[in-house]
Amino acid sequence: MKKIIYIIFLLLVFVPVTSKAQFNTEKGSVLCSQKKSSSDYNLFDLDSQNSPKHSFDVLNYEINIDIRNCFISPYPKSFTGFVTVRLKADSVINSINLNAVNTSLTINSVSLDGVSFTHSNNVLNIVLSRTFIPGEIAEVKISYQHLNVSDQAFYTGNGGLFTDCEPEGARKWFPCWDKPSDKATLDMTVKVPGNVRIGSNGRLNDSTVTGDTIYYHWVSRDPVPTYLIVLTGKVNYNINIVYWNKLSNPSDSVPIRFYFNNGENPGPIKNIIKDMTTYFSQKFGEHGFEKNGFTTAPAPGFTWGGMENQTLTTLCANCWTENLVSHEYAHQWFGDMITCATWADIWLNEGFATYSEALWYEKTGGYSSYKSDINSSASSYLSQNPGWAMYNPQWAIVTPNTSTLFNYAITYAKGACVLHMLRYVVGDSAAFFNIVRSYATDTAEFKYKSATTDDFTAKISQAYGQDLTWFIEQWVKQPNHPVYQNLYQFTNLGNGLWKVAFQARQTQTNTTFHKMPLVLKISFSTGPDTTVKVMNDINEQVFTWNFDRQPTAFQFDPDNDIVLKQGTTQPGLVGVNQISSEIPEQFSLYQNYPNPFNPKTIINYELEITNQVSLKVFDVLGNEVAELVNEKQSAGKYSAEFDGRGFSSGIYFYRIEAGNFSEVKKMTLLK
Repeated sequence: MKKIIYIIFLLLVFVPVTSKAQFNTEKGSVLCSQKKSSSDYNLFDLDSQNSPKHSFDVLNYEINIDIRNCFISPYPKSFTGFVTVRLKADSVINSINLNAVNTSLTINSVSLDGVSFTHSNNVLNIVLSRTFIPGEIAEVKISYQHLNVSDQAFYTGNGGLFTDCEPEGARKWFPCWDKPSDKATLDMTVKVPGNVRIGSNGRLNDSTVTGDTIYYHWVSRDPVPTYLIVLTGKVNYNINIVYWNKLSNPSDSVPIRFYFNNGENPGPIKNIIKDMTTYFSQKFGEHGFEKNGFTTAPAPGFTWGGMENQTLTTLCANCWTENLVSHEYAHQWFGDMITCATWADIWLNEGFATYSEALWYEKTGGYSSYKSDINSSASSYLSQNPGWAMYNPQWAIVTPNTSTLFNYAITYAKGACVLHMLRYVVGDSAAFFNIVRSYATDTAEFKYKSATTDDFTAKISQAYGQDLTWFIEQWVKQPNHPVYQNLYQFTNLGNGLWKVAFQARQTQTNTTFHKMPLVLKISFSTGPDTTVKVMNDINEQVFTWNFDRQPTAFQFDPDNDIVLKQGTTQPGLVGVNQISSEIPEQFSLYQNYPNPFNPKTIINYELEITNQVSLKVFDVLGNEVAELVNEKQSAGKYSAEFDGRGFSSGIYFYRIEAGNFSEVKKMTLLK
């Protein structure tokens, strides 16, 4: 598990400001952002600028709390509890620091490997029984009490209770190391009245009835970041369960639990949740948790929006809307299964969830519905852009206020648009989703773990087979967007020949030049339109082409795939410097998938113009071992299969030739 140095922690609290009347039309990402970004915050948890590096890795939290009285009038927020923290030393330690807010928690005692403690300035320092060296396991048991205070993390009222912790509220209701990179398994036992249903993370391991009391025992086998640990319960809570059959083993099923208040109807979401689980599993890798579920918050304080707690999403009362659910449910892959390692990487959570809303539109309404949703996100960004980058390394050290961290235009809308443009840059939807699946299913580095932006960049580059650092650097780590003032020119060369010239000009001064592939569409007085794709990798770059037809119109980015841009493309005198090519690009060759493969793999390519195409496979000695394509093909997208049965494990190369152009890529057969 990755360890990060943290200096200052700002814990944020939530204040609702809008009504449910908007929910049927609002994007789920908008509702999510409104809930989080409108939160208030206070600076009660300032760690010293000399705070030591996090020196241990929490392996498990075992929490045992008595919240029985919280469901009985006058619904106090006070309760008693124990938390046993099992941890592994990552350095030589004889004490540990945990986060525990003084105004919310009173520490009574420590035991097991803890021998004494101090609790001040929202830090619980525990002296250990001995010195632990790296790799050794220690356990500390903490007896504590939550005070009867409203702390915007632990809510009670009218026979209901829920917790809500993002970004750093878990430290208000149990002592913990409260940063997103340190994920741990969870064992949660809660004591409640016999007429209460309560949900939490993971599976319901057992429940024990003693008189008029129930002890619910929830266990999460999969590591959870503290901000996604949740309790939700209510007197006489309604519950329905549907079962989703796994793609990998249809005889095995995952329960999806629906907790809801009287008068609510979760039926429309129950009817689609299995299809949504299947669709996201196909796109991102199979749903990875033992259970999942949704609750509508039963107590005052969570009046709108949603929160993607791991395996138990919280929705506002009566908020069973498809947009909100598709956003929050996608977080189970991006945010929960793979968690942002620091708050600087929050776009990996919210950008993917917002993009997944658009993907669900693509599933239910086709590509035009998907693109309409992406265009809506782009419009939100362009009209509301505050001018900072999605990634700010300082946020890994000092947690920003919620209006910055959860700014809709940047963290949500721009995040989704950047992923759309990555799909465009890759040039092939199958290849794009192969990249995403490679990231989301990587059990060695990411699945059930955390990711930084640089981790993500390295992984998608490896999966794609080409370095994509340039893309992330300009769209994620730089602010703002390109402003184009492009020029094009038609020149009559005589004898029926015409020259088309295009100059790609970016004029923005508040961000760097943005390298991008450009699609250009040329219309003619006779015959079909011609579409070409060029790589614009320097500013003021000029491209020219000769045609035997008269051009009549020129269009830049005809499908508006570079959705985050402004500017114009107009006729004008095109400069003569930096002419890159007089021949349009002939083809795009993509990395095979899967790679490594056994025994078969798919090679995708795209032709820009009609051409004679040859696609061959060679071994490491340069010997041709297979010819996959040898024919004239029209412009379009193609796939070819290579069957490695009968071949030895090792490195192979595939080469495409079209006209005077060729390209070679490497692939690995691994038996």
